[in-house]
Amino acid sequence: MPANSIEELPGVGPATAEKLRDAGYVDLMAIAVESPKVLSEVAEIGESTAVKIINAAKQAADVGGFETGDVILERRRNINKLTSCSKAFDELMGGGLETQAITEFYGEFGSGKTQICFQLAVNAGRPVDEGGLDGNVFIIDTENTFRPERIVQMAAALDIDPEEALKKIHVARAFNSHHQMLLVEKAQELAHDLRVRLMIVDSLTAHFRAEYVGRGALAERQQNLNKHMHDLLRFGDLNNAVVAVTNQVSAKPDAFFGDPTRPIGGHIVGHAATYRLYLRKSKGGKRIARLIDSPNLPEAEAVISVSEDGIRD
Repeated sequence: MPANSIEELPGVGPATAEKLRDAGYVDLMAIAVESPKVLSEVAEIGESTAVKIINAAKQAADVGGFETGDVILERRRNINKLTSCSKAFDELMGGGLETQAITEFYGEFGSGKTQICFQLAVNAGRPVDEGGLDGNVFIIDTENTFRPERIVQMAAALDIDPEEALKKIHVARAFNSHHQMLLVEKAQELAHDLRVRLMIVDSLTAHFRAEYVGRGALAERQQNLNKHMHDLLRFGDLNNAVVAVTNQVSAKPDAFFGDPTRPIGGHIVGHAATYRLYLRKSKGGKRIARLIDSPNLPEAEAVISVSEDGIRD
């Protein structure tokens, strides 16, 4: 009979189960898709035991399950959209930012990435009929950019009690890339008791870029970034939440990258993000948002303004 919990897997005693949970393996699917090498290191067990545990988890979690299109369509009916407070931007995004998806904002310094995230954080707490998601917000802040004063300004502009808005926003500083990855696991634990509808990572790549320097470190950086992106996507799926991440661009054209507007993280980030938006400055406080990549929407642009009140048309 297939196992229903981690403890029921062959070779998993209470101590091993605790180690697995501490490492973020909270369900059978997480174990089923892991490699024996990683699992053996995490749980401090032999690799052959890890193989048995993974095989049992695969059976129990029904990893190879195919679904028919109508079942997927029914599940997609649960998807909500989060407004940005700009009609043009919402139209560009097919009605707002989608839950169960990663939306990546990339651009140069001062292009408005963090400001958009602040606006989304305020909006996520609003009722659904006002374009919100009626939930809490988690922000993983890697560059110490979170400013509660901006939340107060944006909330007041929408006639929202600033204190109520701030109470729904939970911020964690990430001090390095490993800490950043652990915070997603911690967020998933906290989400069992909180209705979380938006996860922001600002910025996604700063720590990875600073810590993994040179060509020799590239493979390991991309591997960890890949895991991080998949953890974020899984968080969005499990909580029916919007995941919004900001990213930087390579500062100068060079022999390898050519294009100065290229986002950091290469194909790993590009493929894992569901929607990619390139932001650039325009005249008089305006920003141009260009939808670069999407599974179902055309490439297009929207002009938004960033003011004291927040994001507007």
